[in-house]
Amino acid sequence: MLSQRCFSRRPAVALVLLCVLLSGCAEFAAMTAPESGRPATKTAGTEASTGTIQYVPPQALTLFERATAALAAGDFVEAEFGFKELSLLYPDYPGAYVNLAIIHAHNDDDEAAEAAIDAALALNANHPVALNQAGMLFRRNGKFLEAEAAYLKAVTVSPDYALAHYNLGVLYELYMQRLDKALQHFLAYQSIVGEDRQVDKWIADLRRRVAANQRTANTTD
Repeated sequence: MLSQRCFSRRPAVALVLLCVLLSGCAEFAAMTAPESGRPATKTAGTEASTGTIQYVPPQALTLFERATAALAAGDFVEAEFGFKELSLLYPDYPGAYVNLAIIHAHNDDDEAAEAAIDAALALNANHPVALNQAGMLFRRNGKFLEAEAAYLKAVTVSPDYALAHYNLGVLYELYMQRLDKALQHFLAYQSIVGEDRQVDKWIADLRRRVAANQRTANTTD
């Protein structure tokens, strides 16, 4: 049952470890844990945007490192303060807003999370991590088609973006009942991150269900 396979609405936050700079506008990349919706036994790989490396002011990097250290330690108040300071002093870095969105989502403040995501996407409409966060926010609010569009754009921009594939698998299986699509994206996730025994079980289950649906369709025809 869905209730047995879902866990807390609050998205867990994985370590934020990398500073990634994209062409056109330097940005810090956020990293998150999988979308709520499947009981994960381990964090689904780190994530980051990719692109042309550019210069980041040392002061900005210092602020970023302090804020991410606070986030990794679970000090959301200090992390939020740090990322807000970063966004005020260096407003052209979308990653600061993405991290703020993660913190606001953790605090169940969807309005603030949406504002932070919008700020990130205004700076870079193709920021895959911001798109993933947008998808998570849409999904939590029952906007499944919007969530699908955001996740799909994220994996189009960054095909090896494991978490967006994971979240698409969750969305398609548990919320949209599109089992073939769910299987496709869980397989993509698995191919990127390597073996995940829990996801292996979901894949095996989906294969059985997809095959059963196909047999039923053939019988009906």
